[in-house]
Amino acid sequence: MELTFAGEIWFWRGPAPWHFVTVPDDESDAIETVASLITYGWGMVPVTVRIGGSEWTTSLWPKDGGYIVPIKAWVRAAEQLDVGDAVEVRLTVGA
Repeated sequence: MELTFAGEIWFWRGPAPWHFVTVPDDESDAIETVASLITYGWGMVPVTVRIGGSEWTTSLWPKDGGYIVPIKAWVRAAEQLDVGDAVEVRLTVGA
């Protein structure tokens, strides 16, 4: 399954800081239809992500009935992104 959506980068301080983009409701619903077939536990869903010219593998994190995409530091540096920036995210689910 391939999905494309726009979102804003946000920061979670938590015990370990992370940057994320929230997957919109419609795309989260589509992911949920296949999640039970591909999750490896805790609701984590493996994906390949592309933002700009950067591509990497990671897992979607479940949050508030939907999913969030962790954005790695090297991606933010390579694409010159910061908190509040709007990005286009391309996901290949189950990668």
